[in-house]
Amino acid sequence: MKTVFKGGVTAVALFAAYAVQADQEANLVINEDIEITVRTDAPEHLENLSTIYSGWVFRSSETQALQMDDFENPGMIFVDDAIDSWNTVEGSAGESCASCHGAPEELAGVRAVYPKWNDEAEEVRTIAMQVNDCRTSQMGAEEWKYDGGDMINMEALIASVSRGMTVNVATDGPAQSMWEKGRDIYYTRFGQLDLSCANCHEDNYDNNIRADHLSQGQVNGFPTYRLKNAKLNGVHSRFRGCIRDTRAETYGVGTEEFIALELYVASRGNGLSVEGPSVRN
Repeated sequence: MKTVFKGGVTAVALFAAYAVQADQEANLVINEDIEITVRTDAPEHLENLSTIYSGWVFRSSETQALQMDDFENPGMIFVDDAIDSWNTVEGSAGESCASCHGAPEELAGVRAVYPKWNDEAEEVRTIAMQVNDCRTSQMGAEEWKYDGGDMINMEALIASVSRGMTVNVATDGPAQSMWEKGRDIYYTRFGQLDLSCANCHEDNYDNNIRADHLSQGQVNGFPTYRLKNAKLNGVHSRFRGCIRDTRAETYGVGTEEFIALELYVASRGNGLSVEGPSVRN
């Protein structure tokens, strides 16, 4: 079957009901040691899904295999780069990440609960926001670009030490209003193609749109190494790409809208395992 795009085509016609070759019953164990939950019951706040699946489930067997061994996972090269940054003294305070936190493993569990509410700042923070706060307030160093290489590498390092831990992002309390804003954005149709996040990742997951085998759009594997562009990719950059593909003007990386959307989308994966840096098409 082939999907053809013509002027005036409806959103429904964009999706082809067939799947690429993938082992959707496979289980992910990294380094023959770290067991990753790639399918589980949907969290109670999801009304349209009964089971949630990691994006790993929808990839080809060859791509799946790359993530099963750190020596094969190309994303781990950037984790090594981040370890160098972790131990590098920067800024006027003469501190490094290691000065306060010790080994990166001391941050095990952090990736599983972010984005999260920060009481002192009275805002929902992503890991990137927290890293930059540490750099400016604790190290006296300059902020990193939100989706720049240094930041994405550091996020990959922080994710890597939480692999196998269960995603458990809070949706209530002071974070609830941002979570609700993210939910509203998730179901908003954008662009000339009149598509929402849900149209692809709830209504049509396991179908194809053009050559892409649609997943549920879970972000438990971010940062993710994409074979398409041969680098690590952050969540907000992926959001930008998705909205741009609807032929719409998109929000900026690090904006309140994308922070809210990240919070909501991360909560959709509550119950899956942290698995970043993952490997995807």
